[in-house]
Amino acid sequence: MHENDSPYFDHTTYSAEALEENARAAVPQPQLKEKKPKRSMGGFRKAAFSAGLGLCFGLCAGAGFYGIKLGTEYFAEAKMPEVRSDLEDNSTATPVNGPAAATHITYVHDDVSDVVEEVMPAMVSIVNNFTSTEYSFWGQSYSKPGASSGSGIIVAENGRELLIVTNNHVVSGANALEVTFTDGATAQASIKGADADMDLAVISVPLGSLSGETRDAISVATLGDSESLKLGEPVIAIGNALGIGQSVTDGIVSALDRVITMEDGSQGTFIQTNAEINEGNSGGALLNIRGEVIGINSNKITGTRVEGMGYAIPISSASPIIADLMKDRIPEEEAGYMGIVMQEITDQVIQMYHMPQGVFVYDVEEGSAAHAAGIRKQDIIVQFDDRKITSYNSLKSVLQYYKAGDTATVTVMRLVDGEYLSYELEITLSERPEGE
Repeated sequence: MHENDSPYFDHTTYSAEALEENARAAVPQPQLKEKKPKRSMGGFRKAAFSAGLGLCFGLCAGAGFYGIKLGTEYFAEAKMPEVRSDLEDNSTATPVNGPAAATHITYVHDDVSDVVEEVMPAMVSIVNNFTSTEYSFWGQSYSKPGASSGSGIIVAENGRELLIVTNNHVVSGANALEVTFTDGATAQASIKGADADMDLAVISVPLGSLSGETRDAISVATLGDSESLKLGEPVIAIGNALGIGQSVTDGIVSALDRVITMEDGSQGTFIQTNAEINEGNSGGALLNIRGEVIGINSNKITGTRVEGMGYAIPISSASPIIADLMKDRIPEEEAGYMGIVMQEITDQVIQMYHMPQGVFVYDVEEGSAAHAAGIRKQDIIVQFDDRKITSYNSLKSVLQYYKAGDTATVTVMRLVDGEYLSYELEITLSERPEGE
């Protein structure tokens, strides 16, 4: 029998599609359940659900606001550190709520109107009317009138005249000086004394030239102590800025004992402040918060002006000079005489030979007051009583207040074994020889 004729073989012929259909039929297929439609929520149930949500929100919000109210009342009742504005000592507050609180709180009083109102009657504006020499294109000289402005401080009244301190450069070279007081009244003034090295001058106004109203309106300034100043201490500057009238600026002490080179090449020691000191402020007052004058503003500084840097002459070093400048000058024929030949010391020589700044004694006259006091050749005079001596002009300006027979203490620097030592010598001034 042929194998194809075997009873174990099906001789029926199947197509590919039929085979594939048979295969799918042989594999069990998952039965999908028919979804039943959901019943929609009725209108009543929706309304009840919304009302429940609203009630819950209201309860939570009410609880929150109540908690905030309780917290606010608690902190309002709590004691906080007290901040005091004691101008006398810049007092600090002591916290009472434990170590987490601030231990030092300093209050700076921004309103200085009370201080300004008290001291303004002692401030004046100064106009210097002068004559300058100009040159034409062809080299011919001619005179030209001019005017400059500055400030001043009333520091004394001696029964005859009102005494006003200012900067020397404010009044130097004046043909006439006009002073304007706080009430707007004006008067003519004259130079009573000047110290070019310290850039200080005292001018006087006869009391008889002032009306009763003006005399009642003005006051004398109180001089303070610049030695007690501290960095960061608040200060007030008052002056005739730009020549348009008194103005006020405030700031702090930025630096102390600042050595600055001035326009004429000399050096000075100043208080530095960030209170604005502009043209016209020169000679005005730098005040502490108590209204005391602790510096005399100066705008005579070399170099480019820098914003936030102003300078003032410390009042403690200026006071003895002001006291001398307020004195009546001795007539030239009655002025005291030392008997020395003086020589200027240039800055170059001082730096080259490490010499002190002062007046070099080139020679001492035999039998003179200086000789009797023990002053020697090559000594350098650096102080005369309380006045610092830096040049021939400063010593000359001091001597105009001493007459023959007056005694003073002269401080000299003397070269001993290659080192300059300081000596204080007592001198009794003699009469000026004829022809001197």
